[in-house]
Amino acid sequence: MSQATKRKHVVKEVLEEYVVPSPQQQIVRVLGTPGNNLHEVETAEGTRFLVSMPTKFRKNIWIKRGNFLLVDPIEEGEKVKAEINFVLYKDHVQYLKKEGLWPEAFSDTAESQPSSETSREGEQTAARSSGEEDSDDDSDLFVNTNRLHCSCTESEDDSEEEAAVASDRDEEEK
Repeated sequence: MSQATKRKHVVKEVLEEYVVPSPQQQIVRVLGTPGNNLHEVETAEGTRFLVSMPTKFRKNIWIKRGNFLLVDPIEEGEKVKAEINFVLYKDHVQYLKKEGLWPEAFSDTAESQPSSETSREGEQTAARSSGEEDSDDDSDLFVNTNRLHCSCTESEDDSEEEAAVASDRDEEEK
């Protein structure tokens, strides 16, 4: 089987199949990627450990911080305690919630999880084909979830204090 055919089948499996976790499998949230096809994850109970990405997913499926995974435990691992079995996208999460299999600890974070790439691309092409062009709407821009977003605003109290200090300096100079 060629590499392109293999990639097509792996992507189709991840995007179109809906899986139910077996008793030994668990749902985890990705916290980061230290590298070497390893991902740091957290369980619903708050336990943190590393999981490995199997070769069938490498260079085919991309995992970002905040994504959810279905993992199989590895008994012999000290640091790496599980292997990724399935990547859960927004529609998979909704299916698991409907089935009553979604952990309560992840309920609030699953709402803000980005949807799968294919559904996002479908929405963008639909908007383009309908002829809607709104230059002020930035919702179709890519948001990098691997960077922490920090917004700094200056409060009115700070500006008033600075103005008072500046006026005191002016009076002292006179």
